[in-house]
Amino acid sequence: MKILVTGFDPFGGDTTNPAIEAVKRLPDEIKGATIIKLEIPTVFFKSAEVVKDAMKKEEPDYILNIGQAGGRFGLTPERVAINQDDARIPDNEGNQPIDTPIQPDGESAYFSQLPIKAMVDAMKNAGVPASISNTAGTFVCNHIMYQTLYLTHTEFPNAKAGFMHIPFLTDQVIDRPETASMSLDDLVKGITAAIEAIVEFDGKEDVKVVGGATH
Repeated sequence: MKILVTGFDPFGGDTTNPAIEAVKRLPDEIKGATIIKLEIPTVFFKSAEVVKDAMKKEEPDYILNIGQAGGRFGLTPERVAINQDDARIPDNEGNQPIDTPIQPDGESAYFSQLPIKAMVDAMKNAGVPASISNTAGTFVCNHIMYQTLYLTHTEFPNAKAGFMHIPFLTDQVIDRPETASMSLDDLVKGITAAIEAIVEFDGKEDVKVVGGATH
């Protein structure tokens, strides 16, 4: 089994991005699965081109995109990606699409193909805070989740994909008082546990436990 794990480069004025820093620290093999690590640009559409090229080259069974969600307290697998770009800030090349469909012929939304509840359970069992998120935002994180799922639905039917947001690194919040953060070691531990769950639940249904929210 091959699992492609992607992480964004820094954006929004930060000099680091916990996504790619954690991805680079992952083992090369997890539970027998080969881990392919890929840095992608925080740029609309270009990020999807980089992922598509890697999917063509590597033919992964799973794709797990990782992105930063500053302010969140734990690791949060995303349930759904919507077919809409609405950028609050420009991406790393100055693009700022507003109310723009990502794929005109795509579905209004695509749900994660990963066992997100099993992933949350595995991360909690590893001692890392985790929960399901029901919004991936409308910036490049939602964009790449949607684009990758669009690809698995249209061009790569043998692959499954999903996205997970992770918190700031501790050194990113020095000048952000009362903002949640996590150590790099714990981020790596959590992502590793999530990938272990992906391998374990290959070909199986996700666990049936409560993962919803009231708001």
